[in-house]
Amino acid sequence: MKLQQLSIVILGLIMAASCTSDQSIKEEPASLTNWNKKVFYEIFVQSFADSNGDGIGDIPGMTSKLDYLSDLGVDAIWLMPMSPSPSYHKYDVVDYRAIHPDYGTMEDFKTFINEAHKRNIKVVMDFVINHSGYDHPWFQDAMTGKHAKYRDYYVWADKDSIAEQIAKKETSFDSDNIRQWHPVEEDNPVGEHYYGFFYGGMPDLNYDNPLVREEMYDAGKFWLEQIGVDGFRLDAAKHIYPDDRATDSHAFWKEFKTKMEEVNPDVYLIGEVWADAATASPYAAGFTSLFNFDRAFSILESINKERVVAANIAGHGYEIDSNANLTEVINTSLPWFKKYNSDFVEASFLSNHDQNRVASVLGDDASKIKLSASLLFTLPGTPYIYYGEEIGMLGMKPDENIREPMLWDELSNDEMRTSWMEATYTTDESVRSVAFQQKEKKSILNHYKGLINLKKQDVFSLGDIQNLAFEGTSIIAFTRRYGDESVAVVHNLADQSQTLNAELLKGYNTLVWQEGKVERTESAIELQARGSVIYKK
Repeated sequence: MKLQQLSIVILGLIMAASCTSDQSIKEEPASLTNWNKKVFYEIFVQSFADSNGDGIGDIPGMTSKLDYLSDLGVDAIWLMPMSPSPSYHKYDVVDYRAIHPDYGTMEDFKTFINEAHKRNIKVVMDFVINHSGYDHPWFQDAMTGKHAKYRDYYVWADKDSIAEQIAKKETSFDSDNIRQWHPVEEDNPVGEHYYGFFYGGMPDLNYDNPLVREEMYDAGKFWLEQIGVDGFRLDAAKHIYPDDRATDSHAFWKEFKTKMEEVNPDVYLIGEVWADAATASPYAAGFTSLFNFDRAFSILESINKERVVAANIAGHGYEIDSNANLTEVINTSLPWFKKYNSDFVEASFLSNHDQNRVASVLGDDASKIKLSASLLFTLPGTPYIYYGEEIGMLGMKPDENIREPMLWDELSNDEMRTSWMEATYTTDESVRSVAFQQKEKKSILNHYKGLINLKKQDVFSLGDIQNLAFEGTSIIAFTRRYGDESVAVVHNLADQSQTLNAELLKGYNTLVWQEGKVERTESAIELQARGSVIYKK
């Protein structure tokens, strides 16, 4: 449990209560963005596009690629952290109102936002507020002693208090909870430690302190009001407080949402809550959207196992249910989130900057990679594409290797390729570049482009989903309905063709889209290995 004076705790609770009251009477604007209809693209700036030849991706480089993203069909961009930081990944922020000089200037960023908006592309930036960087001036001051100005911006304990907390299992993440507490000095006689959930270079901020809350509300308003971003991806949203204080985390995010809506009623807030649906759903009250980690794993696991499976986060891994189907899971869990936020938007994805790349998980098999995208874009949810996923970029942990440079062209012609690291997985020998794939009709890139265009239809972006019960465990089939429109979608997970009873698609006669060869007669449909087909009434 975080250790602060009782008066601070009480004041924090009073603030949370008052913000709940304010939110209940807040008037909604007449028109809000329909985020359900957006397709997002995640960019790691450092690896995306280098405009000045220093080997590091930058904001002007991103700006030069906006036409590519617009042509791909992207409606919104999520930018990984860009604030000053000593690390390559920049999740240990040392200034919450600045741009890292390697990436450019604040004026560069304003230009990027303006150019994105001209193309009807929204811009969402990573906002890392669970913790600061070790080198942040607040923390450097806090370490000077118990009476330091910023001491209570962080969480402190001596070794006896830590032992007591661990005995009560009041911290989370794994059985070795001591690793979340870090000594100020190795030979400190009182064993003084600070709390850092992820590691010592990222000390957790103390959100029982109302001053910390106001610092972050003001920083968020700065980016929304003065710079013009459209929203935030909130890193580590589940860890604002330890797991035993989840209700305090829920209250904080509701308060945060209210504060951001004061300056932008249409603000988009997406949270990283890596947990099963039952645990994650109460967080929906404080966000526009949450990532569906279960869905991502289920899609990839189903493709690799060649049979329909549903998975949910449990402990440090996933529990696999081979009897469930994805449609039933969606229709069961989504109402849990809607209970806390009737306008909740589910965010679906295949992988992101913390996970092994899709193409590597699927064995660099083009048919599997395409099938994963076909599932992502035909199932409900607002899809997120991790940069380079659309060309089949490869990568396995450690993290640097899943954040390798984007391949725009063959190396000899690629003036925008970054070189801050030497790629291990995504090289000219292993992955075809954007320039090459743009010319190939059957490329992974053009497959993505076609699916993104399909996703823009209301039936796929807004429609409900119902299972189609074809025989066999290697078929995922469902209908999507919106208003008077209805489509039937069939995916073959197997590495061999499947013959299906056409009677189950009675009334769905007009071909909308297909991947792979499809043969249909009055009685049967033959779908090639890892193929997909969509019909409408």
